Amino acid sequence: MKSIIRSDSMMMSLLACVRDLDLPDWYIGAGFVRNKVWDTISVKKNTRYEDIDVIYFDRKNLSEARDRHLEKTLSKKYPGQKWSVKNQARMHQRNGDRPYRSSADAIQYWPETVTTVAVTLGKRGALKTIAPYGLRDLFNFRIKPTPPFMKKMDIFHQRQKQKNWRKKWKQITFIFP
Repeated sequence: MKSIIRSDSMMMSLLACVRDLDLPDWYIGAGFVRNKVWDTISVKKNTRYEDIDVIYFDRKNLSEARDRHLEKTLSKKYPGQKWSVKNQARMHQRNGDRPYRSSADAIQYWPETVTTVAVTLGKRGALKTIAPYGLRDLFNFRIKPTPPFMKKMDIFHQRQKQKNWRKKWKQITFIFP
């Protein structure tokens, strides 16, 4: 997966842009990674970054206003991109989960296993990925709920309708418990 990301100059540039914010425990995840992987193995060109989900973990500043400020900063550097910045130290409250301990812990609570994949860029250019449920579902186009989302299947089903992924990637398989 790292080679797929590293070979995309736009992805690397977007990662560097977020790295320059010097946020604690930050990653870009969800569709940023998932869509690029699916497009690459589907031999589709020109992955579009429809939304860029930036997460970080900072217990010292839980202000939602900070996230909006970071989104504006990123939008100035990369106009035309839809940035979403969320401090995972407070997101458990919105999601009705126990408090998260880190960004890696937080993404375990995202809806689909194929979405629980994120990447960060180190100061020296090293890529680090997190994928708490592994990469098998992602590389095999299998969409299934994460264990925490088994209690939120109505939201899971609503997302599948809203995302309409099968329209773009025909080989998707849905796996429901």
